[in-house]
Amino acid sequence: MRKLSEDEKYMRQAIRLAKKAEENGDVPIGCIIVYEGKVIGRGYNKRNKDKSTLAHAELLAMKKAGKIIGDWRLEGCKMYVTLEPCQMCAGAIVQARIPEVVIGCMNSKAGCAGSIINLLEMPQFNHQVKVTRGVCEEECSNMLSSFFAKLREKKKAEKTCLT
Repeated sequence: MRKLSEDEKYMRQAIRLAKKAEENGDVPIGCIIVYEGKVIGRGYNKRNKDKSTLAHAELLAMKKAGKIIGDWRLEGCKMYVTLEPCQMCAGAIVQARIPEVVIGCMNSKAGCAGSIINLLEMPQFNHQVKVTRGVCEEECSNMLSSFFAKLREKKKAEKTCLT
């Protein structure tokens, strides 16, 4: 059996968190923040559960990591997230000075780490982020595809019941 790389190991933890989001009816996105070999921040999407636009996996993990470090700057940290960050999360990552982000799968509809725009590596900002894409990509992508397929089926069934 092949040994998991460090990136795969941490991405698998983010995937487990994403599954918690799905259990709560939220889009399955999970995030882990690692500092000096220890997980210091965990988050999963809670937008529906918390009724908050700001309850993204990345922002929740960053908030926890900041409390552990005792600073809003997350220099020296590495973020693992199952889906490419949106514009809000990408901006927060740059603001927090996170030096490296590992992404599971890309988001062609809202991704801001290379799909629509690449806020993380823009030379115009005072901080750029090293980005690794495609770690556990198939598993992350399949998890999201399955979630949205089930959601479409549910909505279709609800429409059928109404007619």
